Amino acid sequence: MQWLRGASRFADTGALAQAPQDLRQRLFRLYTASTLLFVSFALVLGGLEQLGLPRGWIGLLFLLAPVALYASIGILSRTADADEYHVAGRRVPALYNGMATAADWMSAASFMGLAGTVYLSGYGGLAYIMGWTGGFVLVALCIAPYLSRLGHYTIPDFLGARYQGHLPRTIGVVAAVMCSFTYVVAQIYGVGLITTRLTGFAFELGIFVGLGGVLVCSFLGGMRAVTWTQVAQCIILLIAYLVPVVWLAAKQTGIPAPLLVVGPQLAQVAAREAQLRDDPAEREVIARLAQQAEELKGKLRNVSAALAVDRAAAQARLEELKQANASLSDIQAAQRNLLRLPRDADEARRLWASQLQSAQARARPLGGAAPMAQAYRGNPQGSPAQQREFELDRRNFLALTLCLMLGTAGLPHLLVRSHTVGSVREARASVGWGLLFILVLYLSATALAVMVKHEVLTQLVGTPFPQLPAWMGAWAKVDPALLSVADINRDGILQLAEIHIDADIIVLAAPEIAGLPYVVSAMVTAGGMAAALSTADGLLLTIANALSHDTYYRMLDPRAGTSRRVTISKVLLMVAALLAAYVASLKPANIVFMVSAAFSLAAAAFFPALVLGVFWRRANKWGASLGMLTGLAVTVGYLVATHGGARALLGLAGPPTLWWGIQPVSAGLFGAAAGFVVAVVVSLLTPAPQAEALALVDHMRRPQR
Repeated sequence: MQWLRGASRFADTGALAQAPQDLRQRLFRLYTASTLLFVSFALVLGGLEQLGLPRGWIGLLFLLAPVALYASIGILSRTADADEYHVAGRRVPALYNGMATAADWMSAASFMGLAGTVYLSGYGGLAYIMGWTGGFVLVALCIAPYLSRLGHYTIPDFLGARYQGHLPRTIGVVAAVMCSFTYVVAQIYGVGLITTRLTGFAFELGIFVGLGGVLVCSFLGGMRAVTWTQVAQCIILLIAYLVPVVWLAAKQTGIPAPLLVVGPQLAQVAAREAQLRDDPAEREVIARLAQQAEELKGKLRNVSAALAVDRAAAQARLEELKQANASLSDIQAAQRNLLRLPRDADEARRLWASQLQSAQARARPLGGAAPMAQAYRGNPQGSPAQQREFELDRRNFLALTLCLMLGTAGLPHLLVRSHTVGSVREARASVGWGLLFILVLYLSATALAVMVKHEVLTQLVGTPFPQLPAWMGAWAKVDPALLSVADINRDGILQLAEIHIDADIIVLAAPEIAGLPYVVSAMVTAGGMAAALSTADGLLLTIANALSHDTYYRMLDPRAGTSRRVTISKVLLMVAALLAAYVASLKPANIVFMVSAAFSLAAAAFFPALVLGVFWRRANKWGASLGMLTGLAVTVGYLVATHGGARALLGLAGPPTLWWGIQPVSAGLFGAAAGFVVAVVVSLLTPAPQAEALALVDHMRRPQR
């Protein structure tokens, strides 16, 4: 009964039930001063910008100053105590734990990708908001209060105790590493984008420079340092997000209240979209993109022959220019075109497949983006094809919403937050505070997407190419895959379908798109950095703890001392960070998809086992273990079989087979359903849990006094 005795000691420790009042007062003074300092810092740099301070200096200062603040907190919070390192001493007040939870949650996907997804997907992007916020309700009602009573360090720790054995713990470790690693790669990818934009470093170098900001907090002080750093990051990222959206609202309408004016602005966007759908120049661009797609299809039928033809044509063009004594610039351009050709058939196949996907996506009205004011694509009253498109879009909206809800309630780095407070009441309150701060950003994200779309449609589209703003060239230099423009119909005027803009840069580029001072752009990038760093810290700590505490200490060397366990955790954290940085440098996918894949893995692996472990006494070791394995297998299998990038990597030909038309981003829905069924059936077919596991369930569900 050692697990139950440990849980009882934790729950009954009065000193941990509530953080001391003097600690609350010190925290209030500290973070109030930090907020005022950050605001003053931004105002001073804004004044210096007006006096002529170069943009490069402003960007560098906005990168270094917040990271210096985080580093100071990390250094001051360093610890070798296991309880402090893993769960911050279990004495974080609910308000500040809620702020840390919000910062942990508002990752690069929320800060950078959410508004961009709404910008490109319109109503469909709201599935992310509904799924992520709905998941917090599941956390508050079904999981966090119960886990907070047991005094564990990690989710695999809970699985090992509830299901009595190393098998469920080991599967939990594997699943925690899988979903956390996928998630942290997305965060470090975002760090690389921000660092590159602020400093001008190469993307790969920017990743490893930003990685230092991640490690300085989590490496030294574990959860203790991460928690107090995340509170500061929550403040900075909220300020950085609210300033541009409020400024944009005032610029466009004269009213600095974005939530009050977003409706009229959305109506104007819808009217402008209707004009562009009927614009002859837009239709011409779409027709030429469709023609490009057909040409690429032809090349992909015989890649080797097509590559040979392209290489011969480029070589002949170069020789023709040399014989005609053409200008040096024309000859150099022809040489660059020859060098840009793929080196072999495999590289050509990957390149042309990517170009085909892009051309097909853009060869649609509005450049492939969904109409912002339309609930779903298609038309329920239209042709059979339109009705099918409407039904599929609605089905995928609901599937994604549910998948993200289940994934949120299963994320290990989020659930461990329930262990850093001292009581069930504090756990529930901290989830409530966290949801409040998240709601502020999510509501602002929809308003920002609408206002940026308004700027693009009314101010950018229709601009002559020589007059395009400088920010477009600056982002294209960071990575042409993020932003590119091309005069496809050769009329010298920018059409909407001639713009390729990635969802990941909508927020970062929003101040420049709106013509705001550069200091606002630098502030937004600082907020994006805070969001990425805060989540990366928590994820890396989850990976390190799963390997050091649950694998090394619980299964390999139970007699290991505290200092040895903490040291091993730090080493593993460093290794995980470097490996994640390397994978991020390969640019495996966009931020939102990588994060969604992590949610699918969490939904399939953890949600059934956690919910059944809390609410169904009959759930046992074999049911939970096979349920988690089945959920992971189904999810990973569906992702690999249906995602375009994975299929290309494995050489799978032909279109993917989708189950009921559900896109791979919602793969966890199938995994979670399969996991529930297998866990229940296997539990009923195998012996019931022992008395110790049943007593643990009763202890979790005992009413709080």
